[in-house]
Amino acid sequence: MSRHKAGAGKRPGGRAARRPGPDRARLLRAARQFLAAIGETGLRRDMRQTPARVADAWSGEIVSGYRSDPRRILSRTIPAQDHDLVVVRDIPFTSVCVHHLLPFHGTAHVAYLPGKRLVGLSKIARAVDALSRRLQLQERLTRQVVEALASSLRPIGAACRVEAEHLCMSIRGARKTGARVVTSAYAGRFRTSPALRTEFLRLSGARPR
Repeated sequence: MSRHKAGAGKRPGGRAARRPGPDRARLLRAARQFLAAIGETGLRRDMRQTPARVADAWSGEIVSGYRSDPRRILSRTIPAQDHDLVVVRDIPFTSVCVHHLLPFHGTAHVAYLPGKRLVGLSKIARAVDALSRRLQLQERLTRQVVEALASSLRPIGAACRVEAEHLCMSIRGARKTGARVVTSAYAGRFRTSPALRTEFLRLSGARPR
């Protein structure tokens, strides 16, 4: 994997360049077109602010993760004195499925076996937030969390398990309310050590088989 040269992505003066994010003006136009497409051509009084609310919600919150770089979030580290397993479990998240633009939500459980560096626990939760607040597949989100940890910390191993409920399953298609999808991804020692994976699953609250 190629690495950026020193200073890349920074404005003159050393400040980090802001990542491009959602275009509110285009989202506003799209919301108006969507309402017209489903038959709301003349907005009622209680819907006149709906396009603006939709544009604000999507650009400022729902897909705001496009403005964030998880690797940058995880880049502020401290030296590791020990190399014991670190697990952050039950990180709540909400994302939007790429297939139907419907939300899916649940919890992420993240672990790493430190190499030379440690990162603040809140940074892990923020990295999950940055990756989840985009159009996503659950499988891809799970893998991206592990890749961000592996790239930023160079740990001995990294792992992520995600449990989520998808509205595209509960309000359309199969219409199975309460069904949860579980995905996992591993890197480093977690891929080669069944005992380490078992310990991670136990600490993250996975049900024993």
